[in-house]
Amino acid sequence: MPRICIVPVVRSGGMASFRVKFEDGLEKRGIEVTHNPEEEADAILVIGGTRHLLPLRRAKRRGMPIVQRLDGINWVQRVRWSGLRYTLRAEYGNALLSFIRNKLADRVIYQSNFICDWWQDWYGAAHVPEKVILNGVDLETYTPVGGDIPSPYRGQAGDFTIPPHPPYQILVVEGSLAGGLDMGLRAAVQLAEILSEHFPIKLSVAGAVDRTAKARLEKESKFTLEFLGVIRREQIPELMRSSHLLFSAEINPPCPNSVIEALACGLPVAGFDTGSLRELIGPDGGKLVPYGGNPWKLEQPDAPALAQAAIEILQEQERFRKAARARAEQILSLDKMVDEYLKVLLEGL
Repeated sequence: MPRICIVPVVRSGGMASFRVKFEDGLEKRGIEVTHNPEEEADAILVIGGTRHLLPLRRAKRRGMPIVQRLDGINWVQRVRWSGLRYTLRAEYGNALLSFIRNKLADRVIYQSNFICDWWQDWYGAAHVPEKVILNGVDLETYTPVGGDIPSPYRGQAGDFTIPPHPPYQILVVEGSLAGGLDMGLRAAVQLAEILSEHFPIKLSVAGAVDRTAKARLEKESKFTLEFLGVIRREQIPELMRSSHLLFSAEINPPCPNSVIEALACGLPVAGFDTGSLRELIGPDGGKLVPYGGNPWKLEQPDAPALAQAAIEILQEQERFRKAARARAEQILSLDKMVDEYLKVLLEGL
């Protein structure tokens, strides 16, 4: 029976979501999982990076293949001051990821073509085989129809739930919108302000937000604003099915799970055409617009253009919701992702 070692054992954020989903996929295929690189296994999968480098070195000397799964590069701290602690952690993280990629990994998996190009541009091509594998989602858990929408509104678009409106619910789901990552929150608020001139709008924000920013926005907003905090993973499908639009708030997103999960739930995505969004949502899973400035310098985005795209989505819910789900079924299934990872991890066995 094949055995795969997965490190580190992350328990929060997108890396934890991937680890749990991937381990479930391995279990269904009868593949054992360990988290100790000192134990024998057919391969080691490093999710991003780990500070525990000596066990990896010893495993490499024993001839155990090491596969590194890479996300994006920490970059915001190089453009705007985000605090000493954040800056030091970000730069240390980059150095650690680069070291494993250059010195320890036998193969590298990137979560999107955008990430692959980014790493190769900043750090050069890896000296080992590289492959792009998009993140996947459980299409049976993240579905367009669930028991969370009142029955009169179910089935208005065939097998696709269209939640009641007004108000139209704009959803933002990010791990953090605090500190140096608050640009996305400001863009979401600006989008909701413009849309509220046309429709009743409710902006729901899931993720960590600075207390001061939260208090100020709640006081100043001219639309319904709801801060949900960091929510549990099992709450996400219901929240997405009850929304009308996901705004992808991250600038230059590497491969956001929130977008993939939204598409699976039939929730269209609006955002700026940066990062991996174009390769994820395709031509009809939502609407993307040019950023309007230089996103790498965190210049002001073109919020009016984004609002026009959002209006089109809100007015054509059935078309966009069907296309979003179809996109997820086409390229973003969890089974497809797990199988692609296994080809790399067990290559040659």
